[in-house]
Amino acid sequence: MDKVLTSRNGPWVAGGLIGLIAVALAYFGNPGNMGFCVACFTRDIAGALGFHRAGIVQYLRPEIPGFILGSFLSSLLFREYAPRGGSSPVVRFALGVCAMFGALVFLGCPWRAYLRVAGGDWNALYGVAGLAVGALIGIGFLWSGFSLGAAERNPKAAGLFMPLIALGLLAFLFLKPLFGAEGTGPIFFSTSGPGSMHAPALISLGAGLVVGWLAQRSRFCTVGALRDLFMMGDAHLFKGVVAFTVVAFAANYALGLFKSGFEGQPVAHTDELWNFLGMVLSGLAFTLAGGCPGRQLIMAGEGDSDAGIFVVGMLVGAAMAHNFAAASSGAGIGPMGANVTVIGLVFCVAVGLLFRPSRS
Repeated sequence: MDKVLTSRNGPWVAGGLIGLIAVALAYFGNPGNMGFCVACFTRDIAGALGFHRAGIVQYLRPEIPGFILGSFLSSLLFREYAPRGGSSPVVRFALGVCAMFGALVFLGCPWRAYLRVAGGDWNALYGVAGLAVGALIGIGFLWSGFSLGAAERNPKAAGLFMPLIALGLLAFLFLKPLFGAEGTGPIFFSTSGPGSMHAPALISLGAGLVVGWLAQRSRFCTVGALRDLFMMGDAHLFKGVVAFTVVAFAANYALGLFKSGFEGQPVAHTDELWNFLGMVLSGLAFTLAGGCPGRQLIMAGEGDSDAGIFVVGMLVGAAMAHNFAAASSGAGIGPMGANVTVIGLVFCVAVGLLFRPSRS
């Protein structure tokens, strides 16, 4: 199996399996068209840790620690564990915040954008188009020499930080500690809304571990797929995205989960402009940072602290989006959603312009 995953066929094999697992998680209890969503799951974790107090989106999603630990174990087994970092970490943190702003205006990461399409949510087509446009803008900067700088080798222990955080999150999930004087917190769990909808924890954790291994071995990346396709005409990774979407569609249809239309879609809104622009922002931020949110988690598991700081930026961005009333809901975008999207786009374009070789 490893030979298949590391071959030219690896991305589409991994993509198909990940799409199937995603639909299975929705069937077992995750919100509709949200078998996997790195943005939404990170938002739920931020809420569970008390970083925001939106009571309907608080749950320690075990898929996220699973991705990190699955990648970590795979990289150890195949001797690809390589701690590294130091490539503009503060800028990467800010890009993570911007990526989350865009994703929560749209209501989904690139993985969920394709899952929403596979589930019949046509609002997501605007998001997929925005993702492609954002990636194209980022590619324009890459063609002009954009770089956040080279990473350096770090001590072996440096790469353990994110796996240890992942283990800590799992401990909080299963132990449910209550530290407060009145028996509340520090971990919060939704009793209604999307945060209360989840597959059994052990099933979710197992799925996350498997996907972490699949993605680590195959280099599956939804944003890298667009970058390679548009920059080099290489469809190697893009076949994984196609397989992911097609298999998810087939599984949704077979399980009776496919619901075609714009109205009444789960955890989605019908504002075409901000569905599009939210993902333009995310696509640009992910391209400048070097990979989609799933890929960032996988790299963090391999020991990449730059990817780790991007993930932390996403966590903080999720809290800020809800605390500043910027996150969308089924009713539409938040009061500050348009503002943070525009600010994020200005920031990302500035980064793209400033981190190019000097012409002097």
